[in-house]
Amino acid sequence: MITRRMRYSFAIALLGLAWGTLRAQEAWDNADRDTRRLAPSMFRGLPASVRADLARRGCTVPQVWYDTVPGNVISGRFRTAKQTDWAVLSSVNRVSSILVYWNGQPDSVAEVASAADKNYLQGVGGGRIGFSRAIATVDAPFIRRNSQGFGGPTPPPLDHEGINDAFVEKASSVWYWHEGKWLRLTGVD
Repeated sequence: MITRRMRYSFAIALLGLAWGTLRAQEAWDNADRDTRRLAPSMFRGLPASVRADLARRGCTVPQVWYDTVPGNVISGRFRTAKQTDWAVLSSVNRVSSILVYWNGQPDSVAEVASAADKNYLQGVGGGRIGFSRAIATVDAPFIRRNSQGFGGPTPPPLDHEGINDAFVEKASSVWYWHEGKWLRLTGVD
């Protein structure tokens, strides 16, 4: 038989559980809001026209929680081996995507891998939560080695670089431009 006292104790326990859940969600929301996001003007190596386009779009560049040097802006040969392109992890309203400026031109931009910044938060020790998405330039041997080691889709013939899109300390995918579209290839597990 369930007594009034048992019902009361159960209700108190449920309220405590709900309060704890709300507090935990608040911590994750705060971490998302507090992620360090840098203005494009902080990246002096980025072509001025690209910085201006990022500012016009209202973009900031989110930083991995432990980084002390600005990151998530890279250059590479992402379309062909003959031109240098720029890729930026661009965040607008706490949603990031990789913007690729072909040949460093603001009038020729490809976008890939849009996701809420909060999807890239993780516990980082000591009760702290940190943003953990990072991009890097990768070459053909990296792409082949990971495809062979971890499986996944067979890469096409590789004649330029790709973009490693990592959930730091977890896994990554490689974005590779081929025949006019982005292919998602195996990164590091």
